Amino acid sequence: MDGLDLIKTFREVAFRRSFSRAAISLGMSKATVSRYVAELETRSGVRLLNRSTRSLSLTDAGQVLLERSTELVEMAENTLNDLQAHGSHPRGRLRMSAPHGLIAGWLSDVIAEFIKAYPDVYVSLMFTNDDLDLIEEGIDIHLTGGRIDDMNLIVRRLVQFDMVVCAAPSYWAQRGIPQVPEDLGRHDVLSYSAMPTTHLPFETDGKAHDVPVHSRMEANDAIALIELALRGVGVAYVPEPLAQSHLERGALVPVLREHMPHEHWLYAAYSQRRHNSAAMRAMLDFLEQSKGALAEGPAVLPQPAVALPTCALSRAPDVARATASASRTGKPPPR
Repeated sequence: MDGLDLIKTFREVAFRRSFSRAAISLGMSKATVSRYVAELETRSGVRLLNRSTRSLSLTDAGQVLLERSTELVEMAENTLNDLQAHGSHPRGRLRMSAPHGLIAGWLSDVIAEFIKAYPDVYVSLMFTNDDLDLIEEGIDIHLTGGRIDDMNLIVRRLVQFDMVVCAAPSYWAQRGIPQVPEDLGRHDVLSYSAMPTTHLPFETDGKAHDVPVHSRMEANDAIALIELALRGVGVAYVPEPLAQSHLERGALVPVLREHMPHEHWLYAAYSQRRHNSAAMRAMLDFLEQSKGALAEGPAVLPQPAVALPTCALSRAPDVARATASASRTGKPPPR
């Protein structure tokens, strides 16, 4: 084993604060990882890690090595990548995470095409709506629609999407169609817990503003809110691509489209330390090339629209126009 391998193993243990997690990430046994770190300590003549049965931390010497080895390891890896650029082939395990709703259509297509093109790559896909520590969890690529503040991550914009306010025709028939965002104050809103549960963002005459609403319930999964909205229990404020098929067949009716903000993006985030993964680079290329499909929305077969009761149409003529608008694709504005 050379010194660089020892240092890289130590750094993985230091970042993950665990011999077991480092072993999984490196594809090595825990015993080998422990032996490498012990050998590095023997060669350097100092203890680099404080170990106990329940925790692991860096010594002062370990912290110095971690900081000063960053440039050395990156230079070595970049040099090796340049040498292997023409002959590299994606292989090994690629771990990804994404919001639950993305598996319905677009991401499934991307993953399917990717594993056909790269049979030597094993894709491990985890769905979550929670914030993740990519280093701690060993995630190579994280897809998210939320803001990412971690300065240690590279964040790539993939596609812009709209939010939509929608409910079942039966709900609008019973409660009436809101004409302005403030009208939502008298409705039962199904709230996405990643957003404020007492206010929703809108735009009127180009000016952003928040509208107080009555939250009937909340969930951390937009798909759950869409399912409940389909059952007529309230109004959902969700990413439009996730509700697209229901909007197109009239099962959900959108309102207040002219008041919806347009600064929502799907991002791909990844650690700078993982730039040497050919599998990761290939997946990022797939995501870039297929992002237009997400902007178009999932394709669905034409289905009969859900009709509203005649009495509701007589009370609120705007309901008919809202139902007709459900067939629109609602494409997000160009970048």
